[in-house]
Amino acid sequence: MQVYQKTFSWFDVPEEVKRLLILAAENWENTAESERYINQALAKTGDNTDVFVAVYRYFYYKNNLSLALRTAEKVVEIIKESEKFPDDWEQLKQILATRKEERPIRLYLNAYAASGMILAKLGEIEQAKEITTRVKEVDDKNEFGAALILDIITRPPDEED
Repeated sequence: MQVYQKTFSWFDVPEEVKRLLILAAENWENTAESERYINQALAKTGDNTDVFVAVYRYFYYKNNLSLALRTAEKVVEIIKESEKFPDDWEQLKQILATRKEERPIRLYLNAYAASGMILAKLGEIEQAKEITTRVKEVDDKNEFGAALILDIITRPPDEED
């Protein structure tokens, strides 16, 4: 257990959860085994957004897009509730733009942009456009990749001569 205490010291989760996430990574090639560790970590995490971010990335890279999307949306939901965000986009946009350097807001924007990317991969282009357009509106430094995704999904196909 001592080994895990020094690993990912910035990752503010219980040591047992860290251990399970490390075991999932170590067993990456065995999807059934690594997914078992991921699910155990999720069961012990509560509403810790750091774990959910790790999990949606895990599912994304394992090409389980529906679970990646569900997990990214969970991050958005947790932060929306904890920060008491309004449902109205125009009001929320102002909050996000003003506070975008704060850690929970950055996590929110990252997960929201990721959900747009996943939706695009799933063929839900209109939803993906809406989300990536919104993130782009508050991301003047293009830190969350929404502008790139939006460009890809709205670019007209090359015409053949």
